[in-house]
Amino acid sequence: MFTNSAKIWTSPGLSSACVLGTFLATCPIAAADLLTQPKFRAGIDAAAAHGRGVQVTSNDPAGFADVVEAVKSAVIGVRAGATQEPRGSRKRNLPGSPFESLPPRAQREPRGVPPIPGLPEDSPRVTTQGSGFFITADGYAVTNRRVVENDKMAEVKTDDQKTYSAKVIGTDPVSDLALLKVEGRNDLPHVRLADKPPRVGDWILAIGNPLGLGGTVTRGIVSARERNLGASSYDDLIQIDAPINQGASGGPTFDLDGNVIGVVNTSIISPTGGSVGIAFAIPADTVKMVVDQLREKGNVTRGWLGIQIQPVTAEIADNVGLKSTKGALAAEPQPDSPAAKAGIKSGDIITSLNGDAVENPRMLSKKIAAAVPGTPVKLGVFRQGNEEAIQVTLGELPSKGPDPGGK
Repeated sequence: MFTNSAKIWTSPGLSSACVLGTFLATCPIAAADLLTQPKFRAGIDAAAAHGRGVQVTSNDPAGFADVVEAVKSAVIGVRAGATQEPRGSRKRNLPGSPFESLPPRAQREPRGVPPIPGLPEDSPRVTTQGSGFFITADGYAVTNRRVVENDKMAEVKTDDQKTYSAKVIGTDPVSDLALLKVEGRNDLPHVRLADKPPRVGDWILAIGNPLGLGGTVTRGIVSARERNLGASSYDDLIQIDAPINQGASGGPTFDLDGNVIGVVNTSIISPTGGSVGIAFAIPADTVKMVVDQLREKGNVTRGWLGIQIQPVTAEIADNVGLKSTKGALAAEPQPDSPAAKAGIKSGDIITSLNGDAVENPRMLSKKIAAAVPGTPVKLGVFRQGNEEAIQVTLGELPSKGPDPGGK
């Protein structure tokens, strides 16, 4: 753990504090955030009364070189082919340019790169370019599905500039993840997926292949968690502010222990296609679930309840006599869905799943999706002022179909 210290000095009669130390800023502004906190303000006032300094510590690292050195060799560039319209008739967009329609301000990378030397301008065969990383010594690697699309093979380039052919083991359109396999090696450098989610404010490092520049490292923090861009209620993205540019999709995002906390995905928010400090990563727990299934059977199955759900507002809770706004309000079961067959009705509030409290619709959708199709689950339901327990046998979520909840 690296530590930087700064002292905030005050004295009687002074109305502002100056920060002295490794990171300097304009005197009154540097401590503004801290000075608004009552406990900190009280501590400064007490220190000022006695004419002594207040010690402040932070977790700012002195540098990232040790982490980068430990993990960078596991990061790869990924290229795959795709049949498209002749190059002379298409826009030449780099991977990551936000020109595909998504919810407001959120767009995804199209498939296309600048002209490839030696490839005729009118050729319908083009390549896509992205990033990825090895997760095992025997050649399993993770990238974005949109980097490889429907291709069966891809080309990967390692940090030491060696090139390998990789088989596409499987892809998952819901999470936008793909699993690759390089054969013939059992000594490849690899990294591990984090066992716990990062906290908002934690430092992160992103390493990838933006604009074809392999091994590019950027740093930032976790800006937010559990972001949903509206593509499905299954979205549960980590928002980061590390600069992410075209071609970095599929690359790993590391914590300072060298664990992968997320995979950079193809969603960016930018008016130009360049980095504006808002990017997203697929969480490590999602990556683990998807990769395990792709490795085992080449595809991903998810549980499906088959009902539209929405948040419980304070007004709804008050009207039905519920003491809190936790839970998920059932709007309309789909015909012949598991929910409809089990007797779930519009207006029911699902308050628990297998005895665990349901905090909100997103939490319910995520847990349902993580369950194996055919699994019986017990739902706690609040209906007309009474708590009921309803047994439901989950169906299978179509790979490109509705959300786990049923949308």
